[in-house]
Amino acid sequence: MICVSIAEPTLEQCRADLKGLELAEVRIDKTPLTPVEIKELFAEPVKLIATCRPGTRPNEERLAALLAAIDAGAAYVDIEVDAPPDFHDAVVAAARAKGCRVIISYINPEETPLRHLLLQAVESCFDQGADIAKVICRVRNQQDCVRILSLYESRKNVIALGMGQMGIITRVAAPFLGAPLTYAALAPGKETAEGQPDLETFEYIMKLVKTP
Repeated sequence: MICVSIAEPTLEQCRADLKGLELAEVRIDKTPLTPVEIKELFAEPVKLIATCRPGTRPNEERLAALLAAIDAGAAYVDIEVDAPPDFHDAVVAAARAKGCRVIISYINPEETPLRHLLLQAVESCFDQGADIAKVICRVRNQQDCVRILSLYESRKNVIALGMGQMGIITRVAAPFLGAPLTYAALAPGKETAEGQPDLETFEYIMKLVKTP
């Protein structure tokens, strides 16, 4: 399944982006949305993933944002494997109480580690209560892509994607190798991550691959 990742500056623009979509990720960290606006957005009749990466909001605000999304009906919440224990525990407890699935992400913006380290990262995600383990690493060559894609042999419910232009192939291959979902931008220029194809291009590629 393709998940469209959105990050618009207003609630109205976010709502407009959701029209016609089956699944979307809201990158709350890339928006100025308040907890009240977040609740309104996550009450929309679309399956939504709540993601709020560190760096733009204090942890207290990130936690409030994710809890607001969960309370409003988020289908998934995505947190980092190295999140502070109290942050992790509060998000996971709220998700379990609301039937929201938990994605725990290992993110390495610098490199793709050796395979045994990637496997350890996957296990760490599941050990922390993940329903889905997500691995995102910077890729610099074909060998990095191979290591990332090899993770689909290890466990079910794994998303393994490469960061950067060379990582595009991992995003396209993911659903064919067993990933529960992969990510696309709504349109060119609306990418929320490096190497993220736009939805129209992604759907065209997938149609070609599926056609005998």
